This record gives sequence, C-alpha cells and structure tokens, in this order.
Amino acid sequence: MLDNCQNAQERWGGVHLLIDRWLQERHELVLAYSVLSEAAQPAAANTPEVQKFCQILVDYVSAGHFEVYEQLTSEAKAFGDVRGLELAKQIYPRIEAITEAALAFNDHCDGVGSGDSVALNTELKRLGQMLHERFELEDCLIEVLHNSHQEQATTAH
Repeated sequence: MLDNCQNAQERWGGVHLLIDRWLQERHELVLAYSVLSEAAQPAAANTPEVQKFCQILVDYVSAGHFEVYEQLTSEAKAFGDVRGLELAKQIYPRIEAITEAALAFNDHCDGVGSGDSVALNTELKRLGQMLHERFELEDCLIEVLHNSHQEQATTAH
C-alpha cells in the first residue's frame, strides 16, 4: 500500500497544491496504518497510535469530500469533460461507502474501551483493504479529471 502511495505522489506531485497536500496526508495515513498493522500487540482504541491514525483518517476523508473531489468536479465542468464527470458519478458512491466505513471505525474507536482489541484489529484490517480500494479509485479520478485537463490547458497555451 505504501508503494502505491509513493507512486501516486510521483505521478501527480507538484501538479496542483491541493492534490499535493492531500497526497501527503494520504502518505501520513498509510504510515500511521502501517504502525498499527505491524505492531506485535493488537491495538487498543485508547492508545496514542490509534488516536493519531483516526485523526489523520478523518482529516483525509474530509479533505477528499469537501475539497479535492469538489475541485476535480469543478475542473471537469470547466473543461466540459462529460466522460470524466460520468466516471466520477460511477466512482463517488463507492468512495462515499468507504468514507462511511472510515467514520464508523473512528466512532468505534471513540466508544471502545481498551478491552476490545481483537475486534478493533479485525476492523482495522478490513478498513485497510477498503482504503487500498479507495486510493485506487481516487488515483483514477485524479488521472481522468485532473491530468487530462492539465494536458488540455498546456496544449491550449
């Protein structure tokens, strides 16, 4: 998962400040996830590592929904990109479902004591798989909705 994150930064880093910040936050999320998933002991909800992961997770999914996706969609509309907008319509529902799962994980961590670490780790693993899928979907959106417009803007000048 970390390799995919670095590949996305290499492909799209520097293209747009908003996307750069978001991809950096994704990198931090993946690192925080790695710390939890590679720990020798099952994670407990009240540990600083889990709380840090949850904070980055909420920040990341919020930035996606309230900043990045909105920017990408606006850019597609400005370029009259019907194909890109149609792709976004197809992808957004799955991203939204993963967002709901991420927020539910965060809520679970807020409400769980230290004794439910096995369930928490099962949820963490499931969330990791969903985040991997989400990153692939987001990369597709960036590729279609931003990079194609970047090329159009460059050739128009």
